[in-house]
Amino acid sequence: MFDIAVIEDPAAAEASLDPVRARLLAALAEPASATMLAARVGLARQKVNYHLRALEQHGLIELVEERRKGNVTERIMRATAASYVISPTALAAVRPDPAQTPDRLSARWLLAIAARLVQDVGGLITGADRAGKRVATFAIDADVRFASAADRAAFADELAAAVAGLVGKYHDERAPGGRQHRVVLALHPSVNAASDTTASEES
Repeated sequence: MFDIAVIEDPAAAEASLDPVRARLLAALAEPASATMLAARVGLARQKVNYHLRALEQHGLIELVEERRKGNVTERIMRATAASYVISPTALAAVRPDPAQTPDRLSARWLLAIAARLVQDVGGLITGADRAGKRVATFAIDADVRFASAADRAAFADELAAAVAGLVGKYHDERAPGGRQHRVVLALHPSVNAASDTTASEES
């Protein structure tokens, strides 16, 4: 079982978003049979079996083992990942395009950048899994509390300048065997359970 898996197929995304199937996926963090799941989620075994077949068809769950009980063979299933992320690839016709109206101060452009990040890294993970390799990535996640909007703006300017300097120092267009990498940095207000996420952007 992977810690996280990326769903790129539209049909698989649709299956995962069904409320009943989402509950079954969560329940299958631990291996279980249809009979065990039926008791756990309060549904008829036949209905659970129906949903399990759909989830298995889309690669969201997998067979762990088969147990013989009298004349019945019990299939023990497990989710293929502890959690899932739906890639914008699953919404190919309407996925956001960061190239349209780029504005580094726009929250919607930031969201488009984040969607592309999920799409790109998801594709890399899928390819690496098939090849039995790991993806070389690096990430920074930090919290900073600014005393004022002016300090926040100054921080963003200094960060942009520092990154531009590093890119200029290490970027080598002609390096034989070199590989292109994408650098994504984001700054946004922190969100927690007590926050009002519908509030307008700070000035």
